[in-house]
This record gives sequence, C-alpha cells and structure tokens, in this order.
Amino acid sequence: MTAPGAIDVSPEKKSTDTFDPGATWRLHPQVALRPEPFGALLYHFGTRKLSFLKNTVIVGVVRSLGDHESVRAALRAHGVDETAERPYLRALRTLADSHMIVPA
Repeated sequence: MTAPGAIDVSPEKKSTDTFDPGATWRLHPQVALRPEPFGALLYHFGTRKLSFLKNTVIVGVVRSLGDHESVRAALRAHGVDETAERPYLRALRTLADSHMIVPA
C-alpha cells in the first residue's frame, strides 16, 4: 500500500501508467541528475535505478520539463521540432516507465 501523496513505484504500477507528451511532466522528487560529458546520469533513490541520458539536448529537456505546459513544449524550447521528436519521446517514455519522470 502506498501512503497518501506518495508515488507508487512498484513494478505492477509501472505497466499501467500512460506517458502523455501533451501533459506536464517533471523529474521525480527522489531522482538526482548528475551531468556527465556524454549527457547525464539519473539515479532514483527510491527504486535505486540508474539511467543514462546520452546527449545534452535530452538533459536540457528533462531538466526543464516542469517549466513547460507539456513535454512537446519542452522539446520545442530546446530546438526539437515535430519531425525530430520521435527518439526523444521514446527516451522520455522510458523515463516515465521507470518513474524517473512523473506527471506534474
């Protein structure tokens, strides 16, 4: 059972969440982002998962997600247009599935 206000990060919960690029997302409060020459490392202190961001554009997008009304708005703010967004959306969906990012 999850405490009120807490986010369920159990494996059962992961499969039922839907990533909506038209919604606002943010880094999970238990996730630390550490810049690296190749991009960044994300570490989730709750699940103890580690993820790698492999370029600086996705790092900027992830850092600014909560500052934009949607994922797509964050992508546009970082110069990623509709024709180039597919790999970024796939990466962000993976981060959502692993609860590195959560709905705002």
